[in-house]
Amino acid sequence: MNDALPIHHDQAGHQFEVTLDGHRAYLVYMDLGKQTLDLYRTFVPNEIRGRGVAAALAAAALAYADRIGYTVIPSCSYVESYLAKRDEEHNAAS
Repeated sequence: MNDALPIHHDQAGHQFEVTLDGHRAYLVYMDLGKQTLDLYRTFVPNEIRGRGVAAALAAAALAYADRIGYTVIPSCSYVESYLAKRDEEHNAAS
C-alpha cells in the first residue's frame, strides 16, 4: 500500500506528510547543516496504523536524504528500527 500513498514533502516545515481517510500522519526532520538530517519524530494516528504509513514516510525521507547527498541521524525510534530492519533484509538478500 505504501507505494500508492500521496506523500507530500513540506520543505519549509521540514516534514513529510500524508492524509489518509481524513487523518494526518507525518515525519519531522531537522537540517543540522553539514549535509545531515535528523529524523526525529514520526506520528501516525491510531485510525490508520498498521497500513504501512510510517514505513512510507520513512522511505520518502530516506530517499530524499539520499537524493540530496545527506547523511541521516535516526533520532526517532521508529526510523531507527526501520533502518535496522531494512539493513537486515538487505544483508539477508546478499
